[in-house]
Amino acid sequence: MSAKHPIIAVTGSSGAGTTTTSEAFRKMFNMMRINAAWLEGDSFHRFTRPEMDVEIRKAKEQGRHISYFGPTANDFEALAGFFKEYGEAGTGKFRRYLHTFDEAVPYNLMPGTFTPWQELPENTDVLFYEGLHGGVVDGEVDVAQHVDLLIGMVPIVNLEWIQKFVRDTRDRGHSREAVTDSIIRSMDDYLNYITPQFSRTHINFQRVPTVDTSNPLNAKGIPSLDESFVVIRFRGIKNVDFPYLLSMIQGSFMSRHNTIVVPGGKMSFAMELIMRPLIQSLIETGKIG
Repeated sequence: MSAKHPIIAVTGSSGAGTTTTSEAFRKMFNMMRINAAWLEGDSFHRFTRPEMDVEIRKAKEQGRHISYFGPTANDFEALAGFFKEYGEAGTGKFRRYLHTFDEAVPYNLMPGTFTPWQELPENTDVLFYEGLHGGVVDGEVDVAQHVDLLIGMVPIVNLEWIQKFVRDTRDRGHSREAVTDSIIRSMDDYLNYITPQFSRTHINFQRVPTVDTSNPLNAKGIPSLDESFVVIRFRGIKNVDFPYLLSMIQGSFMSRHNTIVVPGGKMSFAMELIMRPLIQSLIETGKIG
């Protein structure tokens, strides 16, 4: 960790809402006049989409599973190295994985491929990572140790699957059968590499619907924020002013000594109240409390 070059990481499974959270941080950074470097976790996938399709077929023939959640499809060591370099020098190389035609057209590339590697902008105040593996640990490779503020986006699993179904079918053109196969194929890696991260996070935001999501495979739409509560758990952060948060967020309550529950429609407001002082402290002192 580095007071000069701090790292904030938002980690969560595919369909967990990390992209929405990134937009909230973008607004906060703009209001606070913080010059952030941005990194998408997909930069460290090992394969293009056609290459991944080949790897999936080979694994299936050999009775194995491969998914974007695990180390076979991702270079955890390179991600840890990138975080280490940024923390020490504020530099590093990144690229983008292009999911859709809209993302690919400006680069004159095809969806499911990567942009060329390029250097991060100079003189940034903080690195913001959004992706699957901001807190991953795999043997001797420890990505989490380099992150100064680690945030988990963790909707309950049925809601996570609903969000993935809707996003991947509507925005990325996948069939429901392909999305179902992806979920099943990913389960081992999900349990071994995604879930453990949420015991390392400083803060988790877990959205819990208040409507029936018992069959996510048949869902036609995503429950709205107003149809949800958000459970916010803190770990290793001193001096959280819970009375202030309770007074500011109507309808909130404490469920445990380190956990506040807020109405889903208040999630962005709660995130700003919680994050702004942590970001300010991180920029000024290199610590979050």
